[in-house]
Amino acid sequence: MLNCKYFCYLSFFPLYCSKGPPPLQRLLCTCDHGNTNRLADAETIFALSSGHGRCGVAVVRVSGPASLSALRSMAGLKHTPPPPRTALLRSITDPRTKEVLDRGLVLWFPGPHSFTGEDSAEFHIHGGPAVVAAVLQALGNVAGMRPAEAGEFTRRAFQAGKLGLTEVEGLGDLIHAETEAQRRQALRQMSGDLGRLYQDWSSRLKRNLAHVEAFIDFSEDELIEEGVLDQVDQFISELQSEVEHHLQDERRGERLRSGVHVVIAGATNAGKSSLLNTLCQRPAAIVSPIAGTTRDVVDTALDIAGFPVVLSDTAGLRDSADLVEREGVRRARQRVEQADVTLVVVDCAQIPLDQPTVSFLRDHIKTVLPSQDPSHTGTGIILQMFIQTPAQRRQRLRSDLSSWTAPPSVCCVSCLTEEGLQHFLSQLQLRVQCGDPLSGGPSLTQARHRSHLQLCVSALKQFRRYRDSDLALAAEGVRLALTCVGRITGRVGPEEILDIIFKDFCIGK
Repeated sequence: MLNCKYFCYLSFFPLYCSKGPPPLQRLLCTCDHGNTNRLADAETIFALSSGHGRCGVAVVRVSGPASLSALRSMAGLKHTPPPPRTALLRSITDPRTKEVLDRGLVLWFPGPHSFTGEDSAEFHIHGGPAVVAAVLQALGNVAGMRPAEAGEFTRRAFQAGKLGLTEVEGLGDLIHAETEAQRRQALRQMSGDLGRLYQDWSSRLKRNLAHVEAFIDFSEDELIEEGVLDQVDQFISELQSEVEHHLQDERRGERLRSGVHVVIAGATNAGKSSLLNTLCQRPAAIVSPIAGTTRDVVDTALDIAGFPVVLSDTAGLRDSADLVEREGVRRARQRVEQADVTLVVVDCAQIPLDQPTVSFLRDHIKTVLPSQDPSHTGTGIILQMFIQTPAQRRQRLRSDLSSWTAPPSVCCVSCLTEEGLQHFLSQLQLRVQCGDPLSGGPSLTQARHRSHLQLCVSALKQFRRYRDSDLALAAEGVRLALTCVGRITGRVGPEEILDIIFKDFCIGK
C-alpha cells in the first residue's frame, strides 16, 4: 500500500493506456488523510465566545458529543431535542442545584451542520461578569465537559474539513482587523479565494506527478501514450511562472496584514518628534530643544485612509561619544533598513544659503540612507519649517524646489501652524496604500506562505534540471512542490505547524 501523501497514481492509469488497462487499474487508499474519527471521540468543550468585559449579551459556545446533554440539563429541555438553529427563550439553571442563573436564548446546532462539524450549542445570556462566571461554572460541572483552549473551536472546524488552513488564517486576521482594508483582505481570504488558488495548484501537481510516476513504472511496457512527459514539461513551466508572479507582489498582502512600516529619520533637532506628534495628534514623543532627546524608537499605530501604518520616531543621526545615544543611532539605522517608507526630516534652517537647495538635499539624503537608492518610491523628504523661518527664506525654498521633479518627493511642513500638512498627508497616503484587496488575484498574507512557495519554485526547478538525466529525481521535485503547497493549505504538514497557527486565536474561537 502506498503512503497517501505520495498520491495513488494508479487510479489515473487508464488515462495513459493505449493497449487496455493493466490487471490492477486502481489502488484503493484506505488511510484517512488526517481526517480521523477523533471528532466522534473528542471531549466536549465550552468557552465564552463574545469577549470579556461587561456587555449587553454574552455568547457561551459548547461543542462536542455532550452538547445536547448540557443543553437539556441547563435549559430544561427534557424530551426531544430543540429545533435546529432556532432561538428559544429559556431559564438557564445550574444542573446540580437547580438554581436559576439567568434567562436567555439557547440554540442547538446538530453536527455536521455546525461551525465545528460537531454537535454544538450556544447560550446567549446577559453579559455581566457574575452571570457569565455562574454559567461557565455550571457547564464545568456537567460530566464530560471541559473549558476550551485557545483556538480549539476553529481547530476542530479545520479537522472536520469545515475550513481550510488559509481560511482559518483569514478568520484569525478578520478577528484582529483594525482597519477597513484589513477587514476586506481578511474576509476575502476567509471566503476561500486564496485557498482555492493553492488547491488548484495542488490538484494539478498531483495529476502531473501521477503522469511522471506512471511513465517511470510502465513506459518500458509501452502502455503509456506518447507525449505524456511533454505535457508535464509544459505544466511545470506554466506553474513555475504562475507561482513566481504570485510572489512578485511587493509584499502587499503582508504589509496590509501587519501594517506599513513608516520610519521618521534625520539629524538631531530636525523636528522628527514634532512630526510624529502632529500625525498622531497626541504627545507620543518628548519634544525639547536639547539635541538627542529621543534615544530609542517610539512606535505608534495609525489608520491612514483605511490602511494600517506603524509610525516610528527614531534617534537623531549623528556621531556621539555617549554609549546610550550611540545605541539609539544604531537602532535608528536598523529601522531605516527595515522600513517600507522612510520620511527624511530636514530643518530648513540647516540648509546653507550659499549652496543650492536641491544639491544639499541630495547629499543629505545619502547620509541618512547610505545603502538605499535615494530615488526609491518609499522615500520622502520633509522640510520642517519652524515659526522663526523668515518668509523670504520660505519663498526661496519653494522657488528652488520648483525644479525638483524626480523622486523622492519633497514637502514643506510646519508642525506648529500645520502649513503644508494636508499636501504631505495626501503624499503619505499614496505611499502607504497597498492596493485594493478585493481587486485582482488574492494576495500572499503570511510569511510562511512566501517561504513555502519559494521552496515550491526551487522544487519545480529541480524537475526541469533532472528531467532528461534522472526522471526519478525529477519526480521527487514535483513531489516536493506538492508537499510545499500542501503545507500552506494544511493538507500536508506536521502537527506543530497547526499549533503555531491556532495558538494566536482567542479562547472561544
